[in-house]
Amino acid sequence: MSEFNQIHLFDGVDYNPERDGARLSKQLQKIYDLMKEGRWWTLRELEDATNYPQASISASIRNFRKDKFGGHTVEREYIANGIYKYKLVLNK
Repeated sequence: MSEFNQIHLFDGVDYNPERDGARLSKQLQKIYDLMKEGRWWTLRELEDATNYPQASISASIRNFRKDKFGGHTVEREYIANGIYKYKLVLNK
């Protein structure tokens, strides 16, 4: 079952539910499914695994911290040269 299939969760000035809802829900769910096991991921690794752009992945990771998307913890660790890795810690 999809955690993020409710298009009303999303918002923003340019958000259009008919245009963006299904796409953003699918994207968020795919990233969540990869990260929910608690493994560390770089944006590049998530991009390679999903074919989504890194900017969209970064936005999804920020969404996981919001209460309406679960209020999860996202840990971040610096690697080098401006590259970070991220780990999703589920709010159970």
